[in-house]
Amino acid sequence: MRFAIFSDIHANLEALEAVLADARDRRCTHFVCLGDVVGYNANPRECIERVRALDWPVVKGNHDEEATLSASSERFNELAERAIQWTRDNLTDQDKEWLRSLPLQKQVHDFTIVHATLDTPGQWGYVFKTLDAVASFTYQRTGVCFFGHTHVPMVFIRGQSGVRQERKEQIRIEPGRKYFINAGSVGQPRDGNWRAAYCIYDIKSNLVELLRVKYDLATAQKKIAKAALPQPLAERLAIGR
Repeated sequence: MRFAIFSDIHANLEALEAVLADARDRRCTHFVCLGDVVGYNANPRECIERVRALDWPVVKGNHDEEATLSASSERFNELAERAIQWTRDNLTDQDKEWLRSLPLQKQVHDFTIVHATLDTPGQWGYVFKTLDAVASFTYQRTGVCFFGHTHVPMVFIRGQSGVRQERKEQIRIEPGRKYFINAGSVGQPRDGNWRAAYCIYDIKSNLVELLRVKYDLATAQKKIAKAALPQPLAERLAIGR
């Protein structure tokens, strides 16, 4: 079994389709989404349709939650709030109901998926450092957990000597350790690399690969402009910030 693990699609259809094509080329048999299907970019409905059509296991992200609210929760900055209000206006009631129904965390096969943290998944905390990861490891009941939210791919490993952070393209899953793995962002990377990020978990070989894929950036940017979404949302795609 080869699982393609996606997170933070953020309504970027061009990035999503490029990643799906790459995953299929790499013989992925199963697909999993770590949340934030919508927000920021110009194709929220189309991205929801792609995810639903594949019948993926999906967990809820903070933008997915905000898109279902009638008014702002005041958690977002001005740029994100303008984008999420546009998203609300362009989703159907059926789209919103599907987003509303998503769980905050879920076990898939022998691993766990969550958008933010395992200790308080609905508070949308960020995990950037080892200290941030410690709390989630306390609640992690499987050897591997995949998460998103930060838009930065990274790996936290808990062993006998404590928790350490690594940034590498391949991780061999070893018995007796726990792994908290960020898949990065499909639709709005923030690690200085504009290419769409996702990962593949090969159950048989116990190997996780963190991957990057080029996509039609110019078209995604043009769609943002055509939708009259804030121009900085288009500009940031090109610099991966």
